Amino acid sequence: DNETGNRNSQVSAEKNKNNTGSTSSNTRVLIAYFTVPEDVKTSDNDAIAGASIVAKDSEKMGNTEYVAGLVQKTIGGDLFRIETKDAYPLEHDTLVDQAAEEQEKELRPELSNHVENFEQYDTVNWWGDLPMPVYSFLEEYDFAGKTIIPFVTHGGSGFSATTDTISQLQPDAQVSDNTLSLSREDVADAEDEVKKWAQGLGLQ
Repeated sequence: DNETGNRNSQVSAEKNKNNTGSTSSNTRVLIAYFTVPEDVKTSDNDAIAGASIVAKDSEKMGNTEYVAGLVQKTIGGDLFRIETKDAYPLEHDTLVDQAAEEQEKELRPELSNHVENFEQYDTVNWWGDLPMPVYSFLEEYDFAGKTIIPFVTHGGSGFSATTDTISQLQPDAQVSDNTLSLSREDVADAEDEVKKWAQGLGLQ
């Protein structure tokens, strides 16, 4: 996920029952995320850390996919995976090169799925510097009047200019300072930290 320059992203908002994905019983939460789990052997712990994936119970997930699942378990809601029409390569170097080219050219990859009835959502959790598909996602919807809550999984850069970027893209949204920052090396062991942060959002 994050070290490609296409770092991790997630959205929490009021629940939309029309969205595809895993559903929980909480009434008002949508958790949308972008992830590209790289193709590495899960038996190699160093490779897993380098590729920003988490292996749990024989399942391989991207860092943000894993964190999004923890948030859902904590506060409920629907999971929505942001996907592009053209799939990303899963080999690390190729993925890094493509991500860098997209950022250099400021491309907006076309998305293959969309949030229905987006206007009903209130609160958004976000990440940055945004992967280009997330720019596509942000620019597709009107976030006016919504609260955006940034969080990030990263390879050392932390939040960078995430909040400023989001504010520029969505000037009529409120960007919260109730944020979460996780290093990719810490994600696999961050369950308690993520759940405590999610509980503190007051979205239950």
